[in-house]
Amino acid sequence: MQRRQLDAFISLRPENRSYLTGFTGTAGMAVVTATGAYLLTDFRYVEQAQAQAPGFAVRQVGRSNRYAEELKKILQEEGIRRVGFESDYLTVDAHNRYAGELAGVDLVPAAGLVEGIRRVKEPEEIEAIRRAAALADEAFDHILRFLRAGVTEREVALELEFFMRRRGAGALAFDTIVASGPRSSLPHGVASDRAIGRGDLVTLDFGCVVDGYCSDMTRTVAVGEPDEKQREIYAIVLEAQERGLVAVRAGVAARDVDAACRDFIAARGYGENFGHSTGHGVGRAVHEEPRLAAEVDDVLVPGNVVTVEPGIYLPGWGGVRIEDLVLVTETGCEILSRSPKALIVLE
Repeated sequence: MQRRQLDAFISLRPENRSYLTGFTGTAGMAVVTATGAYLLTDFRYVEQAQAQAPGFAVRQVGRSNRYAEELKKILQEEGIRRVGFESDYLTVDAHNRYAGELAGVDLVPAAGLVEGIRRVKEPEEIEAIRRAAALADEAFDHILRFLRAGVTEREVALELEFFMRRRGAGALAFDTIVASGPRSSLPHGVASDRAIGRGDLVTLDFGCVVDGYCSDMTRTVAVGEPDEKQREIYAIVLEAQERGLVAVRAGVAARDVDAACRDFIAARGYGENFGHSTGHGVGRAVHEEPRLAAEVDDVLVPGNVVTVEPGIYLPGWGGVRIEDLVLVTETGCEILSRSPKALIVLE
């Protein structure tokens, strides 16, 4: 805040608010000043906020959720004039409303302020992510005994969710991707009513939330004996993914990890069929900084938790993606996703 010459910072983005305060309710505003920390919320959450955010002065807003009204009191009490806000989250209408009600206060765009801190995980955050990754591994082992020809993608997705929820997941990290046969060429092919058939490749991309932190893992399996091309594409993606893992370590540019995967796939003739970035940060949100992509300037540091997930997608034929969740260390990376990656063939 000092570097950005801010007298105060307000956070409404749920993952930032919970990161700063510990409060997990769905409505609230965190306010941080040079001398104080406040959490504004409505009647429904006051007791919860007092229990979860002991370092914050909890203030109740009116029934009409008049955050600007209560915020104005705090700013007047502390003589604050420059307030940073999440310009990549606050809507135009909300910004205009705050600007109108906080006359005399400069609202300063401050996107990325909290996200920059969240990039490097503390030990307790890493342990929560470990638990979420371990639960995803258990779910994958379970789904291998459920997945077979004749079941629908949606049934597989529901079974994964039920399993993770029963084992303690607070939520899904994102809508589970189950894409089979020709649908596996859809990188984000959310589960449909398509029945899985023999001869299909099936991409499973899923994760869960444990103690507020996400996991994210992808495996592709074969139902019935795969043909030569399926084995070829799988082998290329697996080799690319392993090369990406070898490239991950502190001090390495994120674009170089992307290149380790992308260049190998391109050299095998499938560069145009790998159109998304190689990976992304994971924490309180399933997609956060840093990104592993050609166009970013990020350099990896110890404590980053990222995915490494190259893929090849051939429209009308299908696709393969393999993804691990990893912790960046000084000398390399710790792979948090422990599920096997050799091509699994289900009968």
